[in-house]
Amino acid sequence: MTSTRFATIASDLRERVALGEFGDGGTLDSESQLCHRYAVSRPTVRRALEVLRDEGLVESRHGAGWFVTGSAFHQRLALGSFRHAASAVAEAGKSLERQVVEFGYRSAPLSLAGSLGVPEDTEVLYARSLRTVDGEGLDVVREWVPGELAGPVSRDAATRPGIWETLTRHGHRIAKVRQVVTAGLASAEDAELLGVASGDALLLVRRFAADPSGRVLALSDHRYLAQRFALEVEFSSGPNGSAATTAEPTGIHPLPSPDREHPHTKEHIA
Repeated sequence: MTSTRFATIASDLRERVALGEFGDGGTLDSESQLCHRYAVSRPTVRRALEVLRDEGLVESRHGAGWFVTGSAFHQRLALGSFRHAASAVAEAGKSLERQVVEFGYRSAPLSLAGSLGVPEDTEVLYARSLRTVDGEGLDVVREWVPGELAGPVSRDAATRPGIWETLTRHGHRIAKVRQVVTAGLASAEDAELLGVASGDALLLVRRFAADPSGRVLALSDHRYLAQRFALEVEFSSGPNGSAATTAEPTGIHPLPSPDREHPHTKEHIA
């Protein structure tokens, strides 16, 4: 059990580092916090951390804990607009459905409290959903909303029209969306919902929705099947033929299944 459990913990921590949860040079959760989070012994946690240390991602400082040393490079793009997955799916003539499998209030995770702009242990709304396109798994979505903003969001509303749309309809204007994109592997939990094997490749997209003041309204993690989705960004040249400083996103486009052909599918950079 330990031999596989430490690898699972290492994979999860690797994703969290890549998504920027700890920041460059930031402090990881303490070993005791990690033991509690993953319900394992300290040797198992330490073995997972040693894997990341060997990969050059973290380091241990005596008496101070574990720190990030090599997080992913994040290149910011000035995007002209934001289009969510549902619009891209609809444009492809497909039907997207959401099944909410977990919904309720809980204490804000230590790793996300700062991102949500709330103190640790503040109550937040949490939802986990499976989204399918024409009956086939697309992604698993985990969403968090600060408790003070989540009143209008019911389980039915989270299913349709969705949490972000519900917040918008109740007067919260989404003025800015920030995305962090990285690669990951399907956990046993993801694999069960998506109908794939544990360890299959996923495209991880973390999205922050903020109002005009910069307050975070919602945070969502999308765990897309890598073979079904890609992010595509189109750049236009400037007046002198140089690359423009802004880019217009063409959205998130569903890819055809390997055994199907789509006459209008563009080349995608996965």
